Amino acid sequence: MSQVERTAILGAGVIGASWAAIFLASGRSVTVFDLDPNAEASVRAYIEKAWPALDELGLTACATPDAIRFAPTAGEAVRGAQFIQENVPERLPIKHATYAEIEPELEDDVIVSSSTSGLTLEALQEGWRDPKPLILGHPFNPPHLIPLVELTANEKTGSGILDRTEAFYEDIGKVTIRINKGLPGHVANRLQAAVWREAVHMAVEGVASVEDIDKAMWAGPGLRWAAMGPTTLFHLGAGKGGLQAFCDHFKDTFNGWWDGLGDPRLDDDVIKQLVDGMAAQAQGQSPKELSAHRDNMLIAMQKATKHLRT
Repeated sequence: MSQVERTAILGAGVIGASWAAIFLASGRSVTVFDLDPNAEASVRAYIEKAWPALDELGLTACATPDAIRFAPTAGEAVRGAQFIQENVPERLPIKHATYAEIEPELEDDVIVSSSTSGLTLEALQEGWRDPKPLILGHPFNPPHLIPLVELTANEKTGSGILDRTEAFYEDIGKVTIRINKGLPGHVANRLQAAVWREAVHMAVEGVASVEDIDKAMWAGPGLRWAAMGPTTLFHLGAGKGGLQAFCDHFKDTFNGWWDGLGDPRLDDDVIKQLVDGMAAQAQGQSPKELSAHRDNMLIAMQKATKHLRT
């Protein structure tokens, strides 16, 4: 275990509650702050629901979901914390106000990791007198089940913060990547945005139904992508010649496909078509029911492949 034993969660919506669950599962204590007066009840309910999944994944050894408390202010929540996961709403004034409140209360060598998906590190740093503790640690939802965390640091980030943050996340079972150049949406969200754009284009053009386009993904490339990334898979697709041979053979094909990719926009008509298509695909299942099915699939896949991961 890394030297971090005491953690704090600022902002306890779905992302914050999920982080709290996995921090607890790793054997750490967690202090939570959220302005919502119902936050404690909702977080405890979320953890109760998530705990069997974490246990099934083997992540709860020597841990208890009871090592959690709730603070009335952000400043009180971070006192004594060694690692803080910030998940407050994606609005700079709120982020900056939170940082102004907690900065005087921070321990030396503390790490403050923001879950932001749409704001840049530079913009967040403007809310600090000394931004050295701040780093971006963007998860994929739900954080307690999806391993990926995207890390962003820059020249204003304190010495060793990136390495220590990476070590902490990996210690709780995460897979981290380092983003060297910040872009809106980071890496993973931009990849799925690119894929979804073409999925929307094909639905709008009548190439296939929303359901069949989704099916083409999970029953085809999505299955391979759960094992390896697209560049590696194409490297393997050409046998001994590897990626060079693949590109030599398919460069004109891919250039033609790229030239013909769609560029749809989510206007009212397109949104209605997608919503109607999703309703047909769901066949009456509620989002809660679909989420439970998703989580069961994620748990099963991770259990099945855990011993194969390096």
